[in-house]
Amino acid sequence: MMLNDFDGLLQSARQQSQPQRLLFVFARAGLPESPTEDQHARHLRGEGGTLTPVLCVDKAADELSSFAALADESTKAGMPWDIAFVAALEGRAGFAPSSDEAAQPLQLMVNAINDGQISRFAAFDRHGDPIQFY
Repeated sequence: MMLNDFDGLLQSARQQSQPQRLLFVFARAGLPESPTEDQHARHLRGEGGTLTPVLCVDKAADELSSFAALADESTKAGMPWDIAFVAALEGRAGFAPSSDEAAQPLQLMVNAINDGQISRFAAFDRHGDPIQFY
């Protein structure tokens, strides 16, 4: 599914047959230790570098009004971030998963991001625009 923006993802989550809990991992883009000149240049262009998870949160799809509200809430947490990774956890029998049920999948997301396995997640910049990785 191609996403045009975060609102499209939110609309899709709300249209599923079972309630969804959305999982968010906010990450900072940085440079590796002892970066080369090429790595510095690419980082300045918004390319390459490292991703470090800095904040995790889960929300039922109906708890979110917009990406701007989510970004504002994350900013108030005081952790700067560059990319929001998103995954969904499907509910059962008409009930969305609880935050407790989301804890392990969130940790698995953090581990995957730390390992560079990011292609399975939707990713958005600070404006809610989708990011594609090549």
